[in-house]
Amino acid sequence: MADYVIADIHGEYDMFMELLEKIELKEKDTLYILGDILDRGPHPVQVLLKLMEMPNAVCLAGNHELMALDCLEFLRKEITEESIAGMAPPAIDNLLTWQRNGGVTTINEFHQQDRETQEEVIEFLKDFLIYEELTVNGKDYLLVHAGLGNYVPEKEIEAYSLKELVWDRADYEIRYFDEVYVVTGHTPTQEIEGNPKPGYIYRANNHIAIDCGACFFGGRLAAICLDTGEEFYSDGQ
Repeated sequence: MADYVIADIHGEYDMFMELLEKIELKEKDTLYILGDILDRGPHPVQVLLKLMEMPNAVCLAGNHELMALDCLEFLRKEITEESIAGMAPPAIDNLLTWQRNGGVTTINEFHQQDRETQEEVIEFLKDFLIYEELTVNGKDYLLVHAGLGNYVPEKEIEAYSLKELVWDRADYEIRYFDEVYVVTGHTPTQEIEGNPKPGYIYRANNHIAIDCGACFFGGRLAAICLDTGEEFYSDGQ
């Protein structure tokens, strides 16, 4: 039994399947996905459908899943002048924000599914966790998509807002906890200031940042085994 973590697949189905082969995931292993499965890459819904078949996959929400959930129910309706006219301004803003952030690939692939599959996809997304705490080989881990926005040492994890956990980027210069390792995605390691190995998993101050920019030119998908610390990478773009 082993625990693996992947983040920010962003529709890169081929990279995801390649990485599953490399880590040789077994039925008794657990695979944690730290959000942003959707958008940008070519096959986000295909990745979701694969995860829906995997009983040993535990999915956490990223900001792209939250944007999708704000809009997918509307997209199941027949798009007419009347339905568009009936959209409230916040719903229109949500849809435009999602499209600007790469939602088009998810929208297109979602529309290719039959109505039953569309409903199953929505219900699957609604069940995503916001964070996960676990202990592996005596080490404590906090898994969360983005980080701990407005961090305060005394603040309990339950007190952080959805925005602080899923949208606000981690501050990698701050050690949030002395005895807990915080595993995050959301911020590509190519964008972490002072990172000596951009595009590889970043470890500092009890942070483990695993978004290696799979959906961007030169990026790739990464996984880490919490039991051994071993890192795995797809071949990249």
